[in-house]
Amino acid sequence: MNEGNKTPRKIEESTKSVAESSSAVKPSGWKRLLSKRWVFPAAYMAAAAIIVTILWLNSGAVEKDPQQAVPGLTDVDKSDTAGQSSADALEAAANGETLQWPVAKLEDMDTKMAFYDEKASEEERQAALVEYNQQFIPHMAVDLARKDAKEFEVLAAMSGKVSVAEQNTVNGYEVQIEHPNGLVTIYQSLKDLKVQVGDEVEQGDLIATAGESEFEPAEGIHVHFEVHNNGKSVNPATLIKTKE
Repeated sequence: MNEGNKTPRKIEESTKSVAESSSAVKPSGWKRLLSKRWVFPAAYMAAAAIIVTILWLNSGAVEKDPQQAVPGLTDVDKSDTAGQSSADALEAAANGETLQWPVAKLEDMDTKMAFYDEKASEEERQAALVEYNQQFIPHMAVDLARKDAKEFEVLAAMSGKVSVAEQNTVNGYEVQIEHPNGLVTIYQSLKDLKVQVGDEVEQGDLIATAGESEFEPAEGIHVHFEVHNNGKSVNPATLIKTKE
């Protein structure tokens, strides 16, 4: 075969080689996309949006505790700030004894501050907030004081065993008494102690003298009376039967 026939074939092979080489160098559509400067920032923003959405959806199941940490205060569960007593607490209060107020004559007393009830009116809720260290804290107790502002005896609201009898820099002297079925009564703002840890007391026994506290200085002489049912705060008024 002559030289003229070989030349077109060489040209064809050379052209094919150049095309293949060009194809190998040419980036794919995916690579071209990734080479764009805006791709990675856009991907990060999309991922962040997904994460924020997931966190927002999960946050609906979590409630913030309105309680603020105050030295010397007993921790309580927010689920009980509505002031409603549970069936277990009512059963415990009726187990041989009915819970009583920790004073001899309720008619001689004024309520200095009521229990914080989430279902109460806005005015009542505001009145049941304690201001301490520039914070407003739900009042998980009932504070009682004599109408004549004099000292008075603090009595055991129910029979039980003394588990705490100590002085607290914020709340004055404090007594805690454990009762059946997880019920605990707590007495704070006390001037002194008439019992000690381990004592068995009967309902109506003298346990302390009412006093004052740094936590509630505006109330003067009073007793801060709390009731816990299995570690959760309960409004004492829901457990104490009013005498007719």
